[in-house]
Amino acid sequence: MANSSKRCFVVSGPTGAGLSGIVSTLFSLRTDTGTVTPITSRKMKDSEENGTGFFFYDLEGWNGLKDAGDLLESTELAGNDYGTSRKLVNELLKEKNVLLNLSVERAAQLKKNMPEAICVYMEPSTAELLRERYAKTARNSFELAARMELAKEQRELSAFCDYRIASDDINAAAQQLSNLIGQLTEE
Repeated sequence: MANSSKRCFVVSGPTGAGLSGIVSTLFSLRTDTGTVTPITSRKMKDSEENGTGFFFYDLEGWNGLKDAGDLLESTELAGNDYGTSRKLVNELLKEKNVLLNLSVERAAQLKKNMPEAICVYMEPSTAELLRERYAKTARNSFELAARMELAKEQRELSAFCDYRIASDDINAAAQQLSNLIGQLTEE
């Protein structure tokens, strides 16, 4: 059984929200928080090692995890399955808080399967700031409009999230997330 003072936190938000930078900064602020390696049914590349980047399962093994209820969330991408193992999360919770960076759809699945997880939606404080970030990488106005529409849909889907943090400044957002983890784990 997981240590009751340790919690599973899930951060989610639109692309361009700065989640990777926020999570990386958070890990430098908190030694009591870690993440779990995702699992996949895709074939391991020659340059990969099982447990580094992903834990790899053949289809039979993946279906066994699914049948046993070990998938907190999963998705299919290009014919391969990806997900988060309940067993791996619970093992880490014995020692540390768990922080996962998931899409809104995957975070919703995890919240359904692990209602005690704390979901935090992170995005820039204004649509204009997000538009400025997207404009730096969008190839054309159609791509920019599509990304903005997807961000709007993700925001609407995020109603299940327990907290919201503006990601205008990566360091400030990481500090706010760190403070939230501290408050909710009775530091």
